[in-house]
Amino acid sequence: MSRRGRYSAEGAATADSLPATFPHQCPKEQRLEGKEPFKLHCFYSLLRGKKQRRNGGNEMRHAIAPSPNVENNSIAVTDLFKICTHCERLTKKDLGIRIPRPLGSGPSRFIPEKEILQVSKVDARTQAIFEDAFAALHRLDNISLVMSFHPQYLGSFLRTQHYLLQMDGPLPLHYRHYICIMAAARHQCSYLVNLHVNDFLQVGGNSKWLNGLNEAPQKLQQLGEINKILAHRPWLLTKEHIEHLLKTEEHSWSLAELIHAVVLLTHYHSLSSFTFGCGIMPEINCDSGHTFRPPSLSRYCACDIANGNSHANHHDDLSGNQEMCGEVEELMERMKQLQECRDDEEASQEEMATRFEKEKTESMLVVMSEDEECVPSRDISRHFEDTSYGYQDFSRRGEQVPTFRAQDYSWEDHGFSLVNRLYPDVGQMLDEKFQMAYNLTYNTMATHKDVDTSMLRRAIWNYIHCMFGIRYDDYDYGEINQLLDRSFKIYIKTMVCSPEKTTKRMYESFWRQFQHSEKVHVNLLLMEARMQAELLYALRAITRYMT
Repeated sequence: MSRRGRYSAEGAATADSLPATFPHQCPKEQRLEGKEPFKLHCFYSLLRGKKQRRNGGNEMRHAIAPSPNVENNSIAVTDLFKICTHCERLTKKDLGIRIPRPLGSGPSRFIPEKEILQVSKVDARTQAIFEDAFAALHRLDNISLVMSFHPQYLGSFLRTQHYLLQMDGPLPLHYRHYICIMAAARHQCSYLVNLHVNDFLQVGGNSKWLNGLNEAPQKLQQLGEINKILAHRPWLLTKEHIEHLLKTEEHSWSLAELIHAVVLLTHYHSLSSFTFGCGIMPEINCDSGHTFRPPSLSRYCACDIANGNSHANHHDDLSGNQEMCGEVEELMERMKQLQECRDDEEASQEEMATRFEKEKTESMLVVMSEDEECVPSRDISRHFEDTSYGYQDFSRRGEQVPTFRAQDYSWEDHGFSLVNRLYPDVGQMLDEKFQMAYNLTYNTMATHKDVDTSMLRRAIWNYIHCMFGIRYDDYDYGEINQLLDRSFKIYIKTMVCSPEKTTKRMYESFWRQFQHSEKVHVNLLLMEARMQAELLYALRAITRYMT
């Protein structure tokens, strides 16, 4: 029996504390003539803590010293808020500068800004996580802000990502960021590509590599094949692909380097899914995140916020949630009935196998999107080869995804130990992150409290693995059709297999009665289940090569 069903969130690690110092002086750009600096309720004020937090355990070593140009990464109010015409006029008059404004309203296109964590309500634990993230990355990105609905998971996520990108490891820093670019580009995720283009240059990467994959070293070019297979059809990865990378004479990879690269690829494939699934917007300092055009009258300025006059003009979905409440109760009733059926009788192994094959076949018939095929821009496509290669809809050719039996090769019994042996500590971090997403619960469903959601979480996780051909012998796949409706399945398949096609309409069409924080939780499940599925295929191929 798979141990994944016995995941426990208790004791799961959160982000290690990192030394942090933050600016105490209000930047000159924020001062207006004859006025004191704005006392804004913003992330800048959040990060102004006077105390430094000390590391609570063994200190992790940075692969290189931090960049000396960290002052260029300090947060300014103009990075966070709009500014009114009056303030802009004064600022232009005094400083002679143009003020950028964010193109979107908040960190997400799908989630109203007012529903995302408000700094004035941040608890001490979340604030500590934000401080650590800012100290490590010199920024607090929109992905972290959306994930902050679930601070316990966010701590584990940031700790793992920080270790992969900045701590001692087999790969040099510029290689790591270039691999992140390659992975995100496969799903046309310009948000993550741009983020790591900047990081790549900051750690000393060669700007010529950014002209296209053909300008990068041959060693990185050879990684392109497993990048595309893992991103779109991981079941096709074989030990021959691994052998080609490890036995190329002049540009060969070591096993440790390959494990590091595979973890980065799968992490950023799945993070691309989360980025599109939550409608993450670029930050104001990104090229596609701001404009210099005059603000609309419905927008508010930082001075309004400082004076407590801000009013968000977002649609209130409360009445809609009340009308849809019956659907939540129906889902809860189905969960109760399924539990009673479990207690009364248990299906045979033959019946369980038949139900798996039926669900796997049906998952291939789910149409992801009616929209036209997304064509990657030149800025994105130059970072990977074979732009026509994507998720294959096997139902069109009558083919099947081969079955991967979890009892033959599982994360808990095989993949975990392989990663930990070749890339120490990373296996443990990944395992904690998987467990955190799988076990995370507040025992609520919409407005209902004291609800056991374990059955629903397991159905979502196993449905994703089912789409990738992974079967758990101890799970009854007949439960999936009882718990996941068609609109939800369309969203899951699109976000996991072709995330660049995810739309706001898809996000809004499933679980309309649930809170946005619950939908973000679903996206965390989808992201981690996808990453683990990709990792299983990659690690199985590496194991077969080694044996």
